Amino acid sequence: MKKVEDLISSAKAVHERYATGRMDREIVRQWILGLGGYPEPYGSRIKESAVWFKSGHNEMDPTELKVTDLASLEGIYRA
Repeated sequence: MKKVEDLISSAKAVHERYATGRMDREIVRQWILGLGGYPEPYGSRIKESAVWFKSGHNEMDPTELKVTDLASLEGIYRA
C-alpha cells in the first residue's frame, strides 16, 4: 500500500497542472489509471475517477468536461 500523503500531494499537483493547462487530459487519465491501491476513503474515490476517465465523454462540451474532470481529481484528495 502506498502512502496517502504522497497521493494527496500528487493529486493536488496534477489538479493544478491540468487546471492551468500545463497538463492535458490524456496524461491525467494515464496518471489516474496507473494509481495503485489505497485505503478508504481514497480507494473508492480513485476507482470512481478511473471509471470517469476511462469513458470517452466525447459528447460533452470541452469546458464542462474539464470542470467535471477537475471535480473528480479534487474528490481524490478531499476524501
